[in-house]
Amino acid sequence: MDKSMIGDLDSLPEEDKLRMATMIDQLQIRDSLRMYNSLVERCFNDCVDTFKHKSLQKQEETCVRRCAEKFLKHSMRVGMRFAELNQGAATQD
Repeated sequence: MDKSMIGDLDSLPEEDKLRMATMIDQLQIRDSLRMYNSLVERCFNDCVDTFKHKSLQKQEETCVRRCAEKFLKHSMRVGMRFAELNQGAATQD
């Protein structure tokens, strides 16, 4: 975030700061739910083939577990890379 923007936020009235914090929290929750829904949809579509049984078969369960682990590792790596790029951009200012 640009340092001049942070200064602008500090000059806001307390009520506006609270409103901004609430909006940021809501956006983070929305993004988390989107990621979770994407994970569930992708892994379900990739791993579940039939509806013959009430619960997941062993191979489906293993597939879902691996799929979820890969998805979460990828998301963490992307987040780390984004933070690295953000930090590099901040030091160039």
